[in-house]
Amino acid sequence: MHASEIRIRDTLQRLLAPPDELMRELGASGELLVARVRAALSALILLLPLVAAATGAGTRRLLLALGVAVLANGMAMLWLALARHARRWPWLPYATGAWDVTLTSAALALLALEDPVAGLANPVAWCFYLIAIWFTALRNNGRLTLFVGALAIAQYTLLLAVLLAAAPAHDALLSPEHGAVGMGGQAWRLLLLVIATGLAATVVHRMQRLVELSGHDGLTGLPNRSWLLQRMPHVFAAARNAGASLTLVLLDIDRFKRVNDEAGAEVGDRALRHIAATMSGVLATDEHLARIGGQEFVLVLQCPVGSAWERLDRLRRDLAERPFLPERGSDAFAFTFSAGLAAWPHDGGNTSALLGCADRRLKQAKATGGNRIAARDA
Repeated sequence: MHASEIRIRDTLQRLLAPPDELMRELGASGELLVARVRAALSALILLLPLVAAATGAGTRRLLLALGVAVLANGMAMLWLALARHARRWPWLPYATGAWDVTLTSAALALLALEDPVAGLANPVAWCFYLIAIWFTALRNNGRLTLFVGALAIAQYTLLLAVLLAAAPAHDALLSPEHGAVGMGGQAWRLLLLVIATGLAATVVHRMQRLVELSGHDGLTGLPNRSWLLQRMPHVFAAARNAGASLTLVLLDIDRFKRVNDEAGAEVGDRALRHIAATMSGVLATDEHLARIGGQEFVLVLQCPVGSAWERLDRLRRDLAERPFLPERGSDAFAFTFSAGLAAWPHDGGNTSALLGCADRRLKQAKATGGNRIAARDA
């Protein structure tokens, strides 16, 4: 497979993957921003009845403009209220994205009731398709961008097909008020929707990469301290709702500096990746491992302190039994670690308190010679 094909496949996989915790948090704030902008744009729609009255529109068109304005503003207020707690409603971005697209299609369809060509020739109403697609970039969700883009293309294609099928053959694309509507122009509009979707997806992909780089350790690929601090409040909330136990482990590799001194920094980096892979193997579902600096790691385990101590003791033996071999014929490095454990909420109700407690116990373990696990204060 060519490198370009691999990049395209990886990009699509990243866009279609469920957003991680950081992206969901950013997406929730983006949803609130979109809701506020939508509310402001909907307020402008209240001018439609005034414009219709000023241009001498009939009662029917005036009532239609008023109905659209009231509906748009009512729904905008509803979406704004829900967006204030967007993380409670994972379906909300899809519902609001579908609403934005469908409202645009409905507006074009209403314009076409009096003049079929008006539904295809009105540039202002059609541009709201582009706004709906670009809005998705603020939610940092590739699935959402592709969904909204595909929905806009499908709805406009359907509207075009229906209007062409319903129009008389002799003046299918002609209107005294709007002139002629060519198929070439309609093809360009559909192409613009495709391009807008691609651009929005590119922005989302770029944002995902930036967040990944800022929230993950470049050497091991593990989450870093920033990711941990962002994630832990949600871990606490989930444990509280489920009545589950949590143990935070602060772990430090004993005498790791000797690897860099004896074999060099490159071998030291490979050794850290070896250690990270070994530790990742002990994690269960919804448990986390982060590298917070140097040879220090944090594990968040969904179990009481006693069970966590037993699991770490097994990990300590596994790490000793799986020495790191830099290359064939060279001496292997066997690693041990020291660890401090802190139980939530007994030892602290927030991340800072738990890290402080675990750090204090880690220092106790190292002070007694290392290769120890401290679960309580001395």
